[in-house]
Amino acid sequence: MSSDSPTPRIVRVNLEAGRAYDVVIGRDLMGRVPDLFKALGLSGQVAILADEVMYESHDRQLEKALRADKFEVVSFIMASGELSKSMGNVSELLSRLAQEKFSRSATVIALGGGVIGDLTGFVAATYLRGIALVQVPTTLLAMVDSSVGGKTGVNLPEGKNLVGAFHQPKLVVADLNALETLPAREFSAGMAEVIKYGCIADSALFNRVAGGVKPTDADLADVVARCVEIKARIVERDEFETKGDRALLNFGHTIGHAIEQAGNYTRYLHGEAIALGMRAAAWLSVWQQGLPEAEAQRIEAALTAHGLPLHLDPAIDAHSIVLALGHDKKVAADGRNRWVLLDQMGHAKSGVLIPDDFVRRAIKTLHPERAA
Repeated sequence: MSSDSPTPRIVRVNLEAGRAYDVVIGRDLMGRVPDLFKALGLSGQVAILADEVMYESHDRQLEKALRADKFEVVSFIMASGELSKSMGNVSELLSRLAQEKFSRSATVIALGGGVIGDLTGFVAATYLRGIALVQVPTTLLAMVDSSVGGKTGVNLPEGKNLVGAFHQPKLVVADLNALETLPAREFSAGMAEVIKYGCIADSALFNRVAGGVKPTDADLADVVARCVEIKARIVERDEFETKGDRALLNFGHTIGHAIEQAGNYTRYLHGEAIALGMRAAAWLSVWQQGLPEAEAQRIEAALTAHGLPLHLDPAIDAHSIVLALGHDKKVAADGRNRWVLLDQMGHAKSGVLIPDDFVRRAIKTLHPERAA
């Protein structure tokens, strides 16, 4: 790390049974990964799983730094996009680790966005019944959300993340420099999750980000760290999603995941679909939880300020979204979705049952021809 780089922010995720870990947030961190590994006692074999976009810009730098410190490194390059989260790719990656004779003392690094993090995490959880995982997220969405908390998953044709495991990383390294080369659309998609944290847990955070955030903002590390803190505290209370607390993180995700599936995981980036889901959930909150209409309008304005969509592609009809809702992995035994809604900015409630006609009404607000 260069001498003029600010001291990185460190958020501790305090879990039991040796599963606690640090999330290190700052600039110029790629070159520090070998030292961070050594501090944790990680050595020997390292597999870097990176998406094709990250390979040239970050994988070579990380691989070079690790090799210089005598780590045995091999890199696997995956196609970008949600379609890479498949059982076929899991099988291929597990076979390649076996062919390289990776042992139980090896470490797998997820270098990329949420797709690579989810896929790599599941591979690490299942190879030899579990090996060390380090998350090196290179998108804003992955930094504030998917790299923290230990949830891994791959998709089935029937739905998103229907196969997965809880497998906490040993370390998360969020180098903010990566965000300066991130396409503007990807950065905006990550801001959907940042806005979500403000909605469910911190009105001051929402106020800070509502007008816009840029990758070069001086306080970006503080914004990212606050999001990670919110998620870490929720994960600490409900690591395995058995108590209901962790469901709060799903604000906007119920309809958002259904939109992704209805769009065949190609029409929208994850954050864009979540933005649409949050808009629908905001109006459900108005109708069902007493959230003031002005707050739903503020959420819409914040999404717009970051270039996120408010309206669905007309090619995605409401019926396909309703069908996809039935395949959500969080559908209860009675076949009904449970919703996360707001009663005020910065405070959410999970497990809310919504009448079907209100759900259909919320979806209709997303179509331009039915928008108010």
